[in-house]
Amino acid sequence: MSALELIRVQSSQGAEADLEGGLELLRQVRTGERGATLRIYRPEPTMAFGQRDANLPGFAAAAEVSREHGFEPLVRRAGGRAMAYHQGCLVIDQIAPDDEAILGSRRRFSEFGELFARVLRTLGVDAAVGEIPGEYCPGEFSVHGNLAAHHASSSESRQIKLVGTAQRVVSGAWLFSSAIVVQNATPLRSALIDVYRELGLEWDPSTAGAAEDLQPGLTVEAVETAVLEAYAV
Repeated sequence: MSALELIRVQSSQGAEADLEGGLELLRQVRTGERGATLRIYRPEPTMAFGQRDANLPGFAAAAEVSREHGFEPLVRRAGGRAMAYHQGCLVIDQIAPDDEAILGSRRRFSEFGELFARVLRTLGVDAAVGEIPGEYCPGEFSVHGNLAAHHASSSESRQIKLVGTAQRVVSGAWLFSSAIVVQNATPLRSALIDVYRELGLEWDPSTAGAAEDLQPGLTVEAVETAVLEAYAV
């Protein structure tokens, strides 16, 4: 893997500043002010809406209910549908110069999905890549975990989304952002239920979970360490 400048954000500057910070890094990489960069941070409570969400009749109500849950509503320039994250999550932004950035878009979704699934497996989480039925912010390369049913006697299991990814591509560079849900999925799930209701979008709330649901005691710090080891930075 090519050399990356590592930025470990010690303290969030706020939801909007964190989101805009990634776009500023993308601008700097595109113009050659900096080289390939990896930024890692724990976000403030954020409801990151997709641009399609912002065009729906229920968007204003969805933004308001998001605030009621304590999540700042923002519209991102990358990604699909609404995704919630907070300080129980880890956001990894990778930005790189690329003269043919558009051509690699689909490949990057696949490669980053596999990367973070491997990271979670090193921590004992049963993680795989692929869209799961009814997930929020659905994507072909979502990273999900297999959670055993509550009743040990049952052979059934369900899948929960663990990593959401989004990508912003401009002429000469790309930004790939991944949010790993590590801890405390309950407030995320509660906010998403109300937000998706206002947007008029169907989904299955049982697909919202966290890595600690599959590996009790897992911490954001442990996931961050594993991510840095995977990048060898």
